[in-house]
Amino acid sequence: MVEIFNNKTNFLKALAILIVVSGHLEFSLIPMFPPYSFQVILFFFIAGMLFKEKYGFFEYIKRRFKSLLIPYFLYEIAYLIITILITPFVGKFWGMPINLYNEIVMPFLSGHQLDLISPLWFVPCLFITLIIYKVFSYLKINPVLKFFMFLFFTIISANCDKYSDNILILPFIRSFFALFFVHLGFIYKNKIENKINIFRPVVVYFVLIAQGILWLFNMDFSPLDGIGLHYLLVWGKFYNPWLAILTSLTGIFITLFIVEVIYPYLKNWNFLNKIGQNSYHIMANHLLIFNIITYSLLYFKGIPFDIKNASDIYWFYCPIKTTYFYFVAGVISTVYIGELLKFIRRIFISKYIANKTP
Repeated sequence: MVEIFNNKTNFLKALAILIVVSGHLEFSLIPMFPPYSFQVILFFFIAGMLFKEKYGFFEYIKRRFKSLLIPYFLYEIAYLIITILITPFVGKFWGMPINLYNEIVMPFLSGHQLDLISPLWFVPCLFITLIIYKVFSYLKINPVLKFFMFLFFTIISANCDKYSDNILILPFIRSFFALFFVHLGFIYKNKIENKINIFRPVVVYFVLIAQGILWLFNMDFSPLDGIGLHYLLVWGKFYNPWLAILTSLTGIFITLFIVEVIYPYLKNWNFLNKIGQNSYHIMANHLLIFNIITYSLLYFKGIPFDIKNASDIYWFYCPIKTTYFYFVAGVISTVYIGELLKFIRRIFISKYIANKTP
């Protein structure tokens, strides 16, 4: 099991989730490459790297349902209970009204039925995208034509953001934008990695220069905020479709390059491997940890909770001083939440096997 996870792909997952957490704290883990430019689309790229053609359609659905949706809905149940329990203490219900539509259907539409697990919105979206990609994998067409077909889907989707306010159209905008990057991940894993050196100095220089030029089109925040150049895939908003595509590509490249550089030196660092192994749990739980920290600080400072409740779920206390504490505490604690949950799961599986054994 250790050998499965102790690889570059796992390091890429670790870096990807660290970028997501830094983005939610509004700082850039990689200078000049702001997280909202590529943080979510990187996970679609990784999913493409892990895509296996050998599975039949229904077997593939079964596997993705087990790996993506079952954990998602277990987390939703847990966080629904947590949200109900904490409401009297914090003075606000962090979520949409509780009903079957919001808890079962809304995950596939907006994914924001519960604020504390809103970062997991992309999991049902990823499930939908991968099923669509699996369908297209049966098309026996020229690989170059297939590449441009997926690119066409991305371009069209990015230009349809005026329809994204329709919650029934939003999932299709998200998924068809992401298909191209799933396909890129598949191509990279099967045609490029360990076969073609794309990290030659001239390529790296080109990407860095291109990213510097892209900063000229920043319309969101100053470079000091480290979060500009973003598009909101979560809401299907692409303020400049070409910018969204280009910053996705440069962000993916720089993360691949960083992993290529640091992997030989850090490949045996167990905790970094655990970050990659627990990326799902980090995504699911880091907002809970952030909010525990926030409400605790407000309580000990004697500040009314209303200041928090008047803002959104991502508001945190005194960011100038506390940002990196939130980051470190959030990552470390959620890694070990993931380890604990996996330990509990192993115990239940062992008992189940023992009970089944004659």
